[in-house]
Amino acid sequence: MRKTFILLAALFSILNASAQTIFQQDSAWIRDNYTKKELYIPMRDGKKLFTAIYAPKDGSEKHPILMNRTPYSCYPYGEQNFRAMWNSHWRYYLREGYIIVIQDVRGRWMSEGEFVDVRPFNPDKKTPQDIDEASDTYDAIDWLVKNQPNNNGNVGVFGISYPGFYSTMAAASGHPALKAVSPQAPVTEWFLGDDFHHNGAFSLVDAISFYGGGFGFPRPAPTMQGPSSSLKLPDNDNYQTYLQIGALPNFMKLLGDSVKFLKDLYAHPNYDEFWKARNARNAMYNIKPAMLVVGGLFDAEDCYGAWNLYKAIEKQNPSANNKLVMGPWHHGQWSAPNGSSMGNVRFGSRTSEWYQNNIELPFFNFYLKGKGEDPKLAEATIFFSGENQWKKLDQWPPAAMQPTPVYLQSNGTLDWNKPAAKEGFTEYISDPAKPVPYTEDVHFGRTREYMTDDQRFASRRPDVLVFQTPVLTEDLTLAGPITADLKVSISSTDADFIVKVIDVFPDDFKYAEGSTYPMGGYQMLVRGEIMRGKFRKSFENPVPFKPNTPDEVKYSLPDIAHTFKKGHRLMIQVQSSWFPLMDRNPQQFMNIYEAKDSDFKKATIRILHNSANASAIYLPIIK
Repeated sequence: MRKTFILLAALFSILNASAQTIFQQDSAWIRDNYTKKELYIPMRDGKKLFTAIYAPKDGSEKHPILMNRTPYSCYPYGEQNFRAMWNSHWRYYLREGYIIVIQDVRGRWMSEGEFVDVRPFNPDKKTPQDIDEASDTYDAIDWLVKNQPNNNGNVGVFGISYPGFYSTMAAASGHPALKAVSPQAPVTEWFLGDDFHHNGAFSLVDAISFYGGGFGFPRPAPTMQGPSSSLKLPDNDNYQTYLQIGALPNFMKLLGDSVKFLKDLYAHPNYDEFWKARNARNAMYNIKPAMLVVGGLFDAEDCYGAWNLYKAIEKQNPSANNKLVMGPWHHGQWSAPNGSSMGNVRFGSRTSEWYQNNIELPFFNFYLKGKGEDPKLAEATIFFSGENQWKKLDQWPPAAMQPTPVYLQSNGTLDWNKPAAKEGFTEYISDPAKPVPYTEDVHFGRTREYMTDDQRFASRRPDVLVFQTPVLTEDLTLAGPITADLKVSISSTDADFIVKVIDVFPDDFKYAEGSTYPMGGYQMLVRGEIMRGKFRKSFENPVPFKPNTPDEVKYSLPDIAHTFKKGHRLMIQVQSSWFPLMDRNPQQFMNIYEAKDSDFKKATIRILHNSANASAIYLPIIK
């Protein structure tokens, strides 16, 4: 064993040294073959946006422009300071001779103007003062194609997460030089599913750590220095820390009065015009460039945005050249090396590198350089976890998908037939003082791996209901959105409902590579989503539950692409807290952003499963 360990350690050292050598070679090559300049590009209203341009020294041909607009800074500042693009797949574009443009968006870092979070799209611009992110992109592209030496007149835009939102807005700009756009994990809808809300429930740890951690603090003037935060959370177990802080107003007291967007968020507890105006899908009409929407099946932040932006473009632009790629990735993992695992789960190949070399680079090369044959990408290129295979599909969801109900049963089983009994329910006590954690371990911050974490810790809690099939005798493939249709009765006037779809591995399951984690009986979270009960009928106009009266909570979970292999089981878990991933519900009908610590009450939650009230999960089954 000791010899094996020494050999493995030596091999890892050699591979790591080899990778470092390659990166060092790329670093030297890029500096030898590229120049960097920094300048301000004027917008139509007179404001100027700070822009870094990395241009090839090669003047023998004209080069395409690939642009990234970001609120996270086009660091490092200074024309002698190069961004370390040789450490990411950006180096491929430098090797291909692209002009790389990185721009601080309006009001961030070194750019002039006022920053507005997910600035609403304005379809009716009449004067130079009517600006949005689409117009800023148009103006930047227009300046670049007219003023940047040796450009070939073709522009592409890409970006991940918040820069994915700016990529979406670029697609709406309408500039004729813009030929290809790739919104990746794009921020799309901040009330229904991305980042800071899921079906109206507040994503507590993400919102507080992001906005309270510095992003939301004001920047009164252009600066190269990042914003500083006044928030001082204890450096401790985040479950215990967030529980001790308590009700949502207590977090605002810690933050003070400086974080404008959180103040706006607290002031708009329902799906009103503030949120509707910030739905990026509003801009997805008359889309001309080729579109490549990319996301991660296990993205904890913007999984919703990738699936639903693609669907909006399809629906609102039937003739658009619009493609979808979803891989087995956490947030942004497709831009990193490898992509062969997520937490304890292995995917059998280096999925990120495959995507970079077979999808993204050929996409931009064809539309911006005219290089190679038309990649003729499939409408949807989707990785199916479980079977660990890429599939090229003619549409998404697949035409063969059939929404099929599986019913929750009294004995903790799942069955394809409705329960026959006239009476039947399973109940639990939901106690906000002891909420169900989202992960088993102790952490300082929210993990990304929870999206595939083992759920055995949750199965052991009395406030988590477990329903599962017998051992599957054949593969079960799901491809598309899941719908939870719960028939419930609660003792209070409000409650949350979390439905988790879980792949239960065989008891004797072992990874061939010898994983040290006990994978036998592993309960892999495949998809989970929350619904704030008061929004069950309307996100605009919440309504209370009538205590101890049957009601329906029906909602969609983000799409899934997973095969439950023969010998595995399908499990459904139902619970009413998921902390501190999501904020706690006081389990009283009220504005939770104004709740006091004394407002949090226990509630008895019943999940009904009888002939009159049959709770079901509608699965997108591929027959």
